[in-house]
Amino acid sequence: MNWRIAEAKQRFSELINAVTKEPQRIYNRNQLVAVVVEAEMFEEFLVWRKQHEKMSLVDAFQELRQIAAEEDYILEVPSRQDRPNPFADAIDDFSV
Repeated sequence: MNWRIAEAKQRFSELINAVTKEPQRIYNRNQLVAVVVEAEMFEEFLVWRKQHEKMSLVDAFQELRQIAAEEDYILEVPSRQDRPNPFADAIDDFSV
């Protein structure tokens, strides 16, 4: 069922009871502004959203750190070395 905001306010208990049958849409000037759903359906949505959200780079690095700690892995970083840089050499040739 579709509700206008004023109607939803006045008949709030009816709106809540109707949620058990189907989600209830609330409109303001013919524009959908809210949907009231059962708590169980909302919890299912939260689980679904958690499963489908993309992992951020920060989360990926945290997961890698955790795996490395669990497996006692230590990343050996080689010492830095200078290497030829043709671009920098070309700039030196054009100095003003």
